[in-house]
Amino acid sequence: MVDPFKVLLYPHLTEKSVALIEKENKIVFIVNRKSSKQQIKEAFEKLFEVKVQKVNTEITLKGEKKAFIKISPEFKASDVAVKLGIL
Repeated sequence: MVDPFKVLLYPHLTEKSVALIEKENKIVFIVNRKSSKQQIKEAFEKLFEVKVQKVNTEITLKGEKKAFIKISPEFKASDVAVKLGIL
């Protein structure tokens, strides 16, 4: 099993990513570049005890890997955000 703290580095905080929490039930994280979508999903579910519906990733211009983590409708991204101290 992968250590969730080695996969998920830190939450990505911009106006746009905070707006995604409310609008689309998504949380944006900067993740380890070597992590797969499956590893990101497992780490996030283990850490925050929520179900992840989908993970999209992109490499930023800075060379960081950004994961858009869509949380299942029965859970709220805002609850996770509150745990993280984002909201």
